[in-house]
Amino acid sequence: MTRFGLSVALTTPFDENGDILLDMMIAQVKRSLAGGCNSCTLFGTTGEGSSIGMSEREKVLAAVLESGVTPDRIVVGVLVDSAEDAAAQAGHALDLGVRNILLAPPSYFKNVSDEGLFRWFSRVFSLLGAKARDILVYNIPSVTMVTLSVPLVARLRKAFPGIVTGVKDSGGDWDHTQALLKDHSDLIILIGDERHLAQGVRMGGQGAISGVANFAPQEVGAMANEGRDDPRVVELVVELLKHPVTPAVKAMLARELGDPKWLAVRAPLLSISTETQNQLGMVFDRLFRSKAA
Repeated sequence: MTRFGLSVALTTPFDENGDILLDMMIAQVKRSLAGGCNSCTLFGTTGEGSSIGMSEREKVLAAVLESGVTPDRIVVGVLVDSAEDAAAQAGHALDLGVRNILLAPPSYFKNVSDEGLFRWFSRVFSLLGAKARDILVYNIPSVTMVTLSVPLVARLRKAFPGIVTGVKDSGGDWDHTQALLKDHSDLIILIGDERHLAQGVRMGGQGAISGVANFAPQEVGAMANEGRDDPRVVELVVELLKHPVTPAVKAMLARELGDPKWLAVRAPLLSISTETQNQLGMVFDRLFRSKAA
């Protein structure tokens, strides 16, 4: 099995009307791959994937592939509540040959059980049929309000071998991450919280899907591929988490590229204030651009 490495959780550029700017998106895909990312994850949390519909996904994937990016360097996020919609989005991407599907559990219904989650995932895989493969289940309880437990992961992988092949753990709970690494060391365990990334990789994690990699791919890459500690990245993430993360990542990328178009987010999200943008920029400069750094 080829090591997963670092996938950038690609942010999605929008114009003032909320339409996707395809040329900018393709440029960011290619910039990320050239900067050391092993793959790009489209339509994930940082990419505002739950706000991007099926027809848009089809256009984006077609454009990215037509630009020369090979499908084995693409991961596709699926963040919906309907099993039918999840299967449709995943099936389309799998038909195109993408590397993995990042599949989150449904988030509208709260306080659901492991049994309920197992039945939902089972329904998605049943609808996918023979297409089902290379699914990374996505643990992000801050969004979905449910944790994908270690026993649930065990049940899913046993019931669907070769289909459930990994977990992206963005829970920020180090004990949970450790348990996944201990009990499921032969799965692709990806550390979504950069604060735990280097340590998790040293314990057997296979890398990360990272929003920070949009603007600091080399630094995050050293953590994801080599397990190298980088206190600068950790401190920056602590600052980013004080704000709505997706608009904050977009602000950092806009600043890094000198292109304010990247500030735009799609409703219901709002861009962060100019004051917050400047505060984050000062933190970034202190950590990464001072002589001490």
